Amino acid sequence: MAVVAFGVFVAADDLMVVATMLRPIINDFELVIPDDLDDAAWIVNVYLIAYIAVMPVAGQLSDAIGRRAVFMGSLLLFIAGSLVVPAADSLAVLLAGRVLTALGGGALVPVAFAVAGDLYSGRSRARALGLLGAVETIGWVWGPLYGAILVRFLSWRWQFHLNIPLALFGMAIGWRVLEPTRRAGRHIDWLGAALLTVGLVTLNLALLGEAKIQTVTGLEELADNAGGGLGTRWLYPVAAVALWLFVWWERQAREPLIGPELVRRKPVIAALVVNGLVGCGLVIALVNVPLFVNIVEGSVARSAVLSGWLLTALTVAMAITSYLGGVAAGRLGHRSPTVVGLALGAGGLVLMGSIWAPETAPVVMALQLALVGAGIGLVFAPTNTVVVDGATDDRRGAAAGLVIVARLIGFSAGLAALTAWGLRRYDELRGEVELPPLDDPGYTDALADATIAVSTSALAETFVGAGIALVAAVAVVSLLARNSSDSLPTK
Repeated sequence: MAVVAFGVFVAADDLMVVATMLRPIINDFELVIPDDLDDAAWIVNVYLIAYIAVMPVAGQLSDAIGRRAVFMGSLLLFIAGSLVVPAADSLAVLLAGRVLTALGGGALVPVAFAVAGDLYSGRSRARALGLLGAVETIGWVWGPLYGAILVRFLSWRWQFHLNIPLALFGMAIGWRVLEPTRRAGRHIDWLGAALLTVGLVTLNLALLGEAKIQTVTGLEELADNAGGGLGTRWLYPVAAVALWLFVWWERQAREPLIGPELVRRKPVIAALVVNGLVGCGLVIALVNVPLFVNIVEGSVARSAVLSGWLLTALTVAMAITSYLGGVAAGRLGHRSPTVVGLALGAGGLVLMGSIWAPETAPVVMALQLALVGAGIGLVFAPTNTVVVDGATDDRRGAAAGLVIVARLIGFSAGLAALTAWGLRRYDELRGEVELPPLDDPGYTDALADATIAVSTSALAETFVGAGIALVAAVAVVSLLARNSSDSLPTK
């Protein structure tokens, strides 16, 4: 468990570290915002897409050839990407390196969850999965702080230089500790994996194609860069066809990628939907809080520090309750901590949307973010355990990959919805602003104040939208509980 938890931590750190490194990277590659917003967004998006796409394949691969082989191979890919990124002399090479690190880091996560399922059962399994959720969240906390330290004292490239000894250490202990087991007679559904990968990649390309909000410092940059045309929306039918073909193939495959025992169980479907909605709500907090603070503070340096502390309140609370959620699920069943967590998270997000304004005190923001984090953290272990418990022993890796994929698709969908809603409301509110004449001495100050007020109001509304997503997740659990005797209550 210590070995695979180490892998989860490294993957989570690499997923989040770019949050505080993005501006230095943009500057080093001489990208100009908003003109180069499309290119800058892919520094983040390409990682998330590759991270999502590899998980179900890596999970089934670990079922077929053993956890140790996939763990070692994942770290090798991670090292390869960490060698490419700091040596990159063009954006294309940088993105290629990011894909390699994402493939390696993403493959580590389902292996870790599958190992927890192999080692433990019942209450102990819920606690083990809660522990992994806590470690993953701690990696999210450490990533941006670690990135800020490196940017301040060294450079962003040192993140990737330091990845290499860490990954080599993980390989050394993984080789010694993990069992080199192979599942006898287990085959890999390569066609199913290919169809699912095409579906996931095109779906996320479509969702993230217009979701550039994580690379801007103000909504006016998005408004200035908004364009017409189809953009990446034409990829939605491609994704639909690929996913339909995947479902068709899985129904007749001899050894399908996703076992029929998973998709036939209502509790598993509920857990996957809840994970997706939680991801949708969580990404809005992770992306919009730094943007909100930057708009209010104005100074990049001050806003980075304050955003770091505020997100720490969110993620530390999430880390603590991720473990407690596993303990509670082992004692009370899965439904109770899930519903309580969703209610707390939704309440915190609605409070943020109702209260946050330019004059809101940071301590109030931190307390409300801690409430959101505490609620979301409670949900992880129960829902993860439902999916892992629903799989047979020889499909546990694929199931573990599926539950993380559901959450990350929620991330992508939430990010896309955030961009569309925030920009639309910003344009509407901006059109309602009344300013003094251009020759008025107070025009400049009035324009600045109005921009801050309009931007923060539009962002606050997205927090309410995130809360609604968590309320919908409560409705999913409650609806299925009325129609199924084992919907998220079983131990």
